[in-house]
Amino acid sequence: MLVQEILKKTPLYEEHVALGARIVPFGGWDMPVQYEGILAEYQHTRSAVTLFDICHMGEFTIEGDCQETGLDQLVTMSLVDLPVKTCRYGLLLNNQGGAIDDLIVFRLEQNKWFIVVNGATTQKDAEHFRKNLKQPNSFKDVSSQTGKLDLQGPLSRDVLKTLAPGIEKLNYFSFDHFDLLGERALISRTGYTGELGYEIFFPWNKTKNLWQELLKNSKVKPAGLGARDVLRLEMGYSLYGHELEENISPLESGLNRFIDFNKNFIGKEALLGQKESGLSRKLIGFVCENRRTPRAGYKIYSATEQDIGVVTSGTFSPSLNLGIGLGFVQSDHGALGEKIFVGDERNKISATITGKSFHKNTSLKN
Repeated sequence: MLVQEILKKTPLYEEHVALGARIVPFGGWDMPVQYEGILAEYQHTRSAVTLFDICHMGEFTIEGDCQETGLDQLVTMSLVDLPVKTCRYGLLLNNQGGAIDDLIVFRLEQNKWFIVVNGATTQKDAEHFRKNLKQPNSFKDVSSQTGKLDLQGPLSRDVLKTLAPGIEKLNYFSFDHFDLLGERALISRTGYTGELGYEIFFPWNKTKNLWQELLKNSKVKPAGLGARDVLRLEMGYSLYGHELEENISPLESGLNRFIDFNKNFIGKEALLGQKESGLSRKLIGFVCENRRTPRAGYKIYSATEQDIGVVTSGTFSPSLNLGIGLGFVQSDHGALGEKIFVGDERNKISATITGKSFHKNTSLKN
């Protein structure tokens, strides 16, 4: 007898249904994949501004010195030199150097931290923190109290500054607290689309009010997970469960710049061992010669049709008008310009290995 998974719902579930969204299971949640359509939502994000429900993400707080609590030893990036009111991307690793999750750490105060993790891994991550922190009582899981909306696109600043004056002063990967609809909101200049944008952390039970208020602006349209995936893939951003996993090293994923080898962290010895012995695989980007969409799980073949790897993410790129993808290949392959095939033994798509970033001209740093 099959046991049906009970999916969690964000505080905006009824809003999505009312807007005619197509709802799909995602990481244990009922989430909107699209409203008007993936392509239309993609184009509106790149040209104007869209609103994403990201309430499924997990949020933790830790109070205390980052070294005394053990927080600094759990993540790959340095926290000691992180300025207050800025945040930093990095990874949580196991002893084998595999990625338990990728995350962003915010320094709220000198000894107060806010951490954002993926929705599907929140419980696993919380257990890892509690088990490995030197001061586990300093840790709190505040996910159930914290809503999260992402406002993304070149017009996001113009829209948000009318509700939260001062957000225009935020630099990339910085944040502050603002009075928003009478609530204290943490707003960061971050996002997952490659465009100028903001992530808004708001009381869970008030998130619907903010969603409705932002959508009153005629410039703002809702966007779902479908458009979000195309946007992140065009930027070459890794997605947990695809380019990152517990059996995948961040070195294999090409995330070396988010690893500080000048400090100690769980998984460091394993990564040093990988650097010394050499990696057996590496992450590459590729562009197909036509509009056909490569799929995660497709095999990657060399020009001589040898099986050399696997596709981790694929989509149709509206900006290139071609299929694009990311995937792992054997380390003796993967040179820029190398011709490959993706697909299966019966059906192969011709492609060329490129850099992992497919879309260059964005509003991200504006």
